Amino acid sequence: MNRTSLVRALLASATIAAALALAGCNNPTEETPWTGGRHLQPLSERLLSDIENKNMAKESPILVRIFKEEAEFEIWKEDKTGRFALLRTYPICRWSGELGPKIKEGDRQAPEGFYTITPALMNPNSQYYLAINTGFPNAYDRANGHSGEFLMIHGDCSSRGCYAMTDEQIAEIYSLARESFFGGQKAFQIQAYPFRMTPLNMARHRNSPHMAFWRMLKEGYDHFEVMRLEPKVDVCEKRYVFDAQSKGHFSAADKCPAYTVQQELASAVREKQRQDDAKVAELVSRGTSTVPARTGVDGGMNDTFLSAVKSHGGPGADIKTASGTIPAHVNPPGQPRDTTGTTMSLASSESRPASVQVASAGTNSGGIASFFGNWFGSKREDETRAAQSVPAPAKTKVASTSAKSPAAAARTKSETRSADAKPPKVAMAKGASAPREESGSDTEAKPATTPSLLNGAAPAVPSGGFEGRFGAWH
Repeated sequence: MNRTSLVRALLASATIAAALALAGCNNPTEETPWTGGRHLQPLSERLLSDIENKNMAKESPILVRIFKEEAEFEIWKEDKTGRFALLRTYPICRWSGELGPKIKEGDRQAPEGFYTITPALMNPNSQYYLAINTGFPNAYDRANGHSGEFLMIHGDCSSRGCYAMTDEQIAEIYSLARESFFGGQKAFQIQAYPFRMTPLNMARHRNSPHMAFWRMLKEGYDHFEVMRLEPKVDVCEKRYVFDAQSKGHFSAADKCPAYTVQQELASAVREKQRQDDAKVAELVSRGTSTVPARTGVDGGMNDTFLSAVKSHGGPGADIKTASGTIPAHVNPPGQPRDTTGTTMSLASSESRPASVQVASAGTNSGGIASFFGNWFGSKREDETRAAQSVPAPAKTKVASTSAKSPAAAARTKSETRSADAKPPKVAMAKGASAPREESGSDTEAKPATTPSLLNGAAPAVPSGGFEGRFGAWH
């Protein structure tokens, strides 16, 4: 038996053992019998062909981005340049709640934020076909007093605080995560957003009480957009900080230690924020309408599925679609209260991921940032402050999907950011769309008790090292 076969055999045994452990912790009424190998389904020939055509390896690391309003679920995979490229975008069948973070158990909110998924969070024995626990609450959630548990990504197209896919979709997602673990990834990152963080969406949602929280998430979004590398996530002073390099210790509720951010990255992020701020200012001056903070609708469903349900006269029978089977028991969201437009009609090419070619970072964005501070200032004291401002860097050429290997970025000069630096007040981006309901927020099967997966930071690890990465789904 060669080394690769041995590793696969050991990991398969560990997966089965973890599933049995999970089963022992679950409420029997929420657990199905052994699933007969659903979690071991191979990747399709079509998917394997796409992976090869995108210059990726089957077992290379993955990263997930979720967008509520658009009801889209992205899987990114590391290509042979060492950067992430988009592999798949799945329509989400159902998510519940409103746009905004999960605050307390029972509020039906699907989580927003940055979560680390390990193999222990993957449940092959879920009653929702297959499931991946998001790991909520993470260090940020706990520091801010947010409660809830067992918030999942799973099949069955039904949600109570979860992101629900079709069974066919979750099988493929689960398999991609499994293969990345076999390749040595110890954990993968989930970035869950209310919408694509584009200028249009930031302008549309500028009156939301969650805007300060979303501005903070957008900084992590921008870090990934400009470099296509998994951002290192830490938590201090009850807020997220990204790609911070420090000799000090990050503690979620305590004062941030002094830290630095690579000059190239800091310059790129600041320039993107400057461009986004200018675009938001233009959209606001042109009278871009806002949307209500609460729609009165329980979550959403991607238009792919919503249209299929409507064309069949509503739920009541299984509906086959190109993205999987919508079960007969599906509960589509209602119609939102009157707004200036639907999320579908507002979606545009601007909301799609694209390579970001950042120009020189020499321009000062202070004027626009001050203007947007008035628009986007926190309206709730329990909302987290936006991330710390980045010091002015020298001119530098920034990476995109075609950028050179991460090692080049690592050699750039660092900019010291004091822990006392005030957070920037910058505007953000745009987006559009929706998903549906599930059983997770507080009712999906309990996994075995494990320590927190985000104790202040999600470590960045070389893709080749077995100890470096490993991820999981609900």
